[in-house]
Amino acid sequence: MYLVEIDRAFRKPTYTIGRLYCNKEFICNTLEDVDRDLNRNGIFDNGEYKVYSETAIPNGTYDIQFRYSPKFSPQYGNKPMPYINNVSEFTGVLFHWGNTNKDTSGCILVGYNTVKGKVTDSKKAFAIVYDKLWRHKDELLLKIY
Repeated sequence: MYLVEIDRAFRKPTYTIGRLYCNKEFICNTLEDVDRDLNRNGIFDNGEYKVYSETAIPNGTYDIQFRYSPKFSPQYGNKPMPYINNVSEFTGVLFHWGNTNKDTSGCILVGYNTVKGKVTDSKKAFAIVYDKLWRHKDELLLKIY
């Protein structure tokens, strides 16, 4: 098993900044939409709710598989993209590049949190993350907390 972890370090009213680790090694930061799983139990309950295209996936453990993305694969040499599977109430969740919460729509952006509320050098970070995930594509496990 190749463990990918996202430690959501900064939960803000309009975005969430995290730290991405691969087998305990810090790789880069992440940017997601608002984490509405306030009690962090992996489901929307007790008044928690999903807002389409403005909500981070719930905390939990997920499978990552590579699949073709009509939007992102053509921009990345027609390579398959890392999708996060079996997310309740979500479809099409993947890792990709971008800089602000307007670029995410529920996906996980990678980069470096050098500007408050954003990630920078996202395509560079994505290439590093992609390489690590691709080399271990048959044994990926994602934990988000």
